[in-house]
Amino acid sequence: MRRVTTIGSLDGPFWVTLLVGSYMPMSIKSMIVCGCVAAVVVATAACSPRRIPPMTVSDLMEDRVALDGVLMKCNRDPGKARNDSDCLNARIAIERLAARIDPAVEAKRVEDFERSREQLRLSEDKKRQEQEAKVKKVDGYHLPVIPVEPTPPPKDPQSPTVSQTNP
Repeated sequence: MRRVTTIGSLDGPFWVTLLVGSYMPMSIKSMIVCGCVAAVVVATAACSPRRIPPMTVSDLMEDRVALDGVLMKCNRDPGKARNDSDCLNARIAIERLAARIDPAVEAKRVEDFERSREQLRLSEDKKRQEQEAKVKKVDGYHLPVIPVEPTPPPKDPQSPTVSQTNP
């Protein structure tokens, strides 16, 4: 004799047949179904490929071969390339590499700048010396010494300064 019960509660949506006198809350069939579902979930999670993080701009700048490969992939499929972070990082890396200046060119530019700066400094020094030669310098240490005597007091008793000082 069999009876029909529910899993969990009497209002549950699943009906399982159990033998009379069996108080097992889950039947063997439901355990097998749950085990199969769990196995499928684990297998799906284990078999899915691991997501590879996008390459950074500095990684792409250091590895030119990887940069070329990413750019080729992006050029093959432009629709996907707009949303792909690897393509954006590759384009940024290309811009930064293009902005870098060749060290030999930079050294030549610095050398030319230093040479022109030295020529400018020499011409300015020459102009300054010519202007100083035109103007006579006053040297306070070699001027003649003139004795400074105090002014004599006024001798007129009617002067306003004497009358104001002597009341």
